[in-house]
Amino acid sequence: MRGTVCEVFRVFLKLGLTSFGGPVVRLGFFRGELVQRRRWMNVTNYANLVALVQFLPGPAPSQVRFGLGNYPAGPMGAIAALFAFTLPTTVWIRI
Repeated sequence: MRGTVCEVFRVFLKLGLTSFGGPVVRLGFFRGELVQRRRWMNVTNYANLVALVQFLPGPAPSQVRFGLGNYPAGPMGAIAALFAFTLPTTVWIRI
């Protein structure tokens, strides 16, 4: 089942509000919600995505988040995932 941009935004906003911990923990939250629960991506594709981002500079969860948003909803889904996940932290820091 593939998600829409709005659904991607909503799911990643929920993850941004409820997930905590370091990078490996966030990868686990992503896997549980998007691979196991929602089945937006199969386990093999998720493992390949995580392996791919290990070669890229920067934090792996940010790049995986971008890929997970792109997979079901295209480039706009990737942008939605990027902003939705970081929105709660940004608002919290500004308060």
